[in-house]
Amino acid sequence: MKLRHDWRALVRHAWSLRLSALATVLSGAEVAIGVFASDPPIPRGAFAALALFVTVAAGGARLVAQKPLSEDAE
Repeated sequence: MKLRHDWRALVRHAWSLRLSALATVLSGAEVAIGVFASDPPIPRGAFAALALFVTVAAGGARLVAQKPLSEDAE
């Protein structure tokens, strides 16, 4: 496996990657709140539900055509 030469631009451009990163942050927040807060200010499972929604959106974003990064984009 070999990285694309323009992988940095691809990471900034691709919505599926952005949404996957957001889902990761939300999942981490769910764990952190469970560990550090005995009485969280938000309902338990709220971040997990948001992470699920964002993960489904990331899957959908993989199916949507986006403008190519350059003329030689795959």
